[in-house]
Amino acid sequence: MQRSEGPAVTEIPVADKEAGPYGIAAGPDGALWLTLAQSGSVARLTLDGEFSEFPLDSPESRPTVITAGPDRALWFTLHLASAIGRVGTDGALRSYRLPTPDNGPFGITTGPDGALWFTQMNTDRIGRITVEGEITEYALPVQGGCPAAITEGPDGALWFTLNQANAIGRVTVEGAVDLYPLPTPGAAPVGIASDGAALWFVEIAAGQIGRITTDGRIEEFPLPDRTAKPHAVVAAGVGDCWFTEWGANRIGHRAASGEITAYDLPTASSEPHGITVGPDGAVWAALEVGAVARLAP
Repeated sequence: MQRSEGPAVTEIPVADKEAGPYGIAAGPDGALWLTLAQSGSVARLTLDGEFSEFPLDSPESRPTVITAGPDRALWFTLHLASAIGRVGTDGALRSYRLPTPDNGPFGITTGPDGALWFTQMNTDRIGRITVEGEITEYALPVQGGCPAAITEGPDGALWFTLNQANAIGRVTVEGAVDLYPLPTPGAAPVGIASDGAALWFVEIAAGQIGRITTDGRIEEFPLPDRTAKPHAVVAAGVGDCWFTEWGANRIGHRAASGEITAYDLPTASSEPHGITVGPDGAVWAALEVGAVARLAP
């Protein structure tokens, strides 16, 4: 792995360090949207630095992962409230309580059917919610699997990580589920993203990046720093992905050529979590210490 001085990394303070910026997504309004997990808010950050915060009804709801919805709003999981939240680009908030209590929703993504799909970490379920708020839950054939991140795959199915079952899962829009065990024991996959041809995921406990094809073939690529604890991943092109190294305080990049490069973050122990490609083509990451990082294109 090469350590690099470029692209330039800029750190932008956005909140008190106790607020805990966690998830980040590019919105339909040309801004970045964040979850502030510890303070119970969602927030909007424009490319010129204007920051707006929208507090939720409960500061203890733990907003976690956020994604752009099919309705020009942002949708997010409320991990401790067992609910799904929605925020319009005007800041209007709404939440939908899930049928199963104490389910711990975490990952969320827009599906090919125009609904939002999400994981339930505590109850081994995948959930679906329409933009009108209709909720369906699908039980997984595993106990204690801890489904984490989820994304739409290039095959029109939803793909997700099973952090404690050490597997990658696939669920069709009809609810049919397949599981694919990982070759490395105890790898603990978390983030997952589609590059339009295959799925890329990160293994927080094994210090590896993985790739799975839509027919279930898995490759794993060890990071030179196996203690980096990669957490979230976003694809920028076929074979090209960026990921947060939570344990190493870096942003990592795996190029289509296979070369892996790491970029140090300015503040020590900044706890990088969510990552996205912004409307400006830069890579943005949420830092739990109260900031976001921008890697210039």
